[in-house]
Amino acid sequence: MSDEKARIGLVGLAVMGANLALNIAEKGFGIAVYNRTAARVDTFMQQAGPLAEAITPCTRPEDLVAAIQPPRAIILMVKAGAPVDETIAALLPHLSPGDMLIDAGNADFNDTRRRAAALREKGFAYLGMGVSGGEDGARHGPSIMVGGPAGNYEMIRDVVEAIAARYRGDPCAAHLGPDGAGHFVKTVHNGIEYADMQLIAEAYGLLRANQTAARLSEVFANWNAGPLNSYLIEITAKVLSVTDPQSGQPMLDVIVDAAGQKGTGRWTVIEALKLGQSPSTIEAAVAARSWSADRGARDTGQGLFGAPPAGAGPLEADLESALLAARIIAYGQGFALLSAASEQFDWSLDLARVAEIWRAGCIIRSGLLDDIATAFRGTIPHDELAFAPAFAEWLQRTVPALRRVVAHAVQEGQPVPAMSAALSWFDTMRRARGTANLIQAQRDFFGAHGFARLDAPGTAHHGDWPA
Repeated sequence: MSDEKARIGLVGLAVMGANLALNIAEKGFGIAVYNRTAARVDTFMQQAGPLAEAITPCTRPEDLVAAIQPPRAIILMVKAGAPVDETIAALLPHLSPGDMLIDAGNADFNDTRRRAAALREKGFAYLGMGVSGGEDGARHGPSIMVGGPAGNYEMIRDVVEAIAARYRGDPCAAHLGPDGAGHFVKTVHNGIEYADMQLIAEAYGLLRANQTAARLSEVFANWNAGPLNSYLIEITAKVLSVTDPQSGQPMLDVIVDAAGQKGTGRWTVIEALKLGQSPSTIEAAVAARSWSADRGARDTGQGLFGAPPAGAGPLEADLESALLAARIIAYGQGFALLSAASEQFDWSLDLARVAEIWRAGCIIRSGLLDDIATAFRGTIPHDELAFAPAFAEWLQRTVPALRRVVAHAVQEGQPVPAMSAALSWFDTMRRARGTANLIQAQRDFFGAHGFARLDAPGTAHHGDWPA
């Protein structure tokens, strides 16, 4: 334990907080730590090993504040929601004007905006810092998305960039905009993560019907060496290779098929709808997790209607291309949502930079992100990734395979909600004139809502409908 004042503080020593604290200490910054349960502080210090020399343990909020050099910067790594407000309330009486609190949890960006405004009136700065990469990322280098006053970020920029993951030497950390910008970007990151995981699960389901897990491990490993290269494809290959020591079966075959969720996927969908957006692949992924949790109903459904017979799966080459097409669309929908939020909240998000800081450290890191960053450095019509020349060319090559895979799944009774959503989005966006004109006519018929005409200005036209 150092006798000098710590450079930064941290509250919350659960898995993510403890690992982030060790990461900071390892990078040479003195850090003071506090946890509401004092025993956790003792355990953490015992586990810190040689790094304990750079760590100041504290058992009271006032001790934490006193241990940090002013102006103070304190990271909050506590559960989102009320616990964050409670932690802020415990710290505030001991802080001085100019001190800064940094919420590094998975916070609702609306809460971040509220807290930032309230603390600004009291003379304190508040940053929302999205941290992606899980336990290993927190310890060895996460992707970090910061929102809040730019000047305050500069006060801790050296710490943030030192602990972040690196991609070819570039730190995967950036200040993205004011108030809740960082947490919103992290929320959308998690929404894309939901979609990507669901798409991979659908591909696995189509192939697993008549192939062994060991064989599929090889398939995913091969895919990871090509255009689908990503962290999630890589770990899927590894997961498929593991055997359960108790039963001797593939580990996947003994895991309950009910996917958990902590809420960030739902937040993505909720905020998208508020902004008039519809990231359909993310919506499908959130829905699929909800359906997966209702195991009793699915058992009843199988008894009533029967499970589809195990038939031949689609061609592996088709499935690889289909997965690439759907992934491009999913990422594109996420970035379109970021663009809409940036305009709504006046954040001026640099979408290319967002893609760049996701290239390492985070869960959705993939080979696509370098190309996405390059695309957003140029001009993309309507900020739709699919319209960028390189991605339009990719989709022209891969969507036919996506169409064949979805058709096969429908014919065989295999659920592919996210792939189907991706294909429906693509088919909608390539039609200059769709079918919403009928919906507008119906709305005018029963509610006199009015409509726009192709041959006249205004939106208050009405039809001469029969009674």
